Amino acid sequence: MASLQTLTKSLSGWVVFCCCCCLPLLLTSPLPPKGAGLASTAHHACRLRKINFQQPYIRNRTYTLAKMARVLDQDTDNRLIGQHLYLNVKENNRCYMMKKIVEIVVKDVLLTEAKDQYPYVEEVAQFLASLTSELSRCKFSGHREHIEKNLEEMKSKMKQLGENGKTKAIGELDLLFDYTENA
Repeated sequence: MASLQTLTKSLSGWVVFCCCCCLPLLLTSPLPPKGAGLASTAHHACRLRKINFQQPYIRNRTYTLAKMARVLDQDTDNRLIGQHLYLNVKENNRCYMMKKIVEIVVKDVLLTEAKDQYPYVEEVAQFLASLTSELSRCKFSGHREHIEKNLEEMKSKMKQLGENGKTKAIGELDLLFDYTENA
């Protein structure tokens, strides 16, 4: 009977403590700003898991394909993929920028006649397409004109170079891989 009284006193002490101390703290703590959860979700929507790039098999295929195409690339003056793509593009938009470049390279280069000319093209294209799919919710923030201008310049240069533009794009897949990983 004594232990029941001790248990009752102890339990009632905890109830009083919780009601007097914890409940007011919970009720008076500020709520997160409206939409805060959405903002953090949107921010993380433009991130790729590091594991995507730690697959030696696909990295090897991508680098091998790039090396094969570089041998055929006669144009050493132009570069399609490089730091110039980030000109006037905010750091928080670089991932979005790389997503758009990957989409262009997959659609306009890898899924054309190139898939019959080079080995591993379909595997690399499938990998890159999976990255863009993973980044499907990735949106730009702020002003878009610099991103669009840089993308248009890249596409224009590739078109101007003709077939060698596609060869150059394939030859720079290793750069695309690295820039996308780092963005």
